[in-house]
Amino acid sequence: MEPSDTSLFLKRVDPGRNMNRFYHLSVEPTLFGGYGVRRTWGRLGTWGQTRLDLFADATSALEHQRQLAAQKHRRGYRPVLDVAS
Repeated sequence: MEPSDTSLFLKRVDPGRNMNRFYHLSVEPTLFGGYGVRRTWGRLGTWGQTRLDLFADATSALEHQRQLAAQKHRRGYRPVLDVAS
């Protein structure tokens, strides 16, 4: 199974708490035949921090991405359709 468009950009904005955060999830092939879930997070307007979790196949990487997205959704992050906003 080849992941096609597996990039997800989420953001959480709460002006009352001075909160302006982003969370980016993507599934990418690795050089050694596996897949990685790259997550980048931080304050909007910064480079943020990055972490890469490795998996043997695309199915488990996509499931991990889905679980992370559900967790962030529960915390108030919402998908952004236009990444430039």
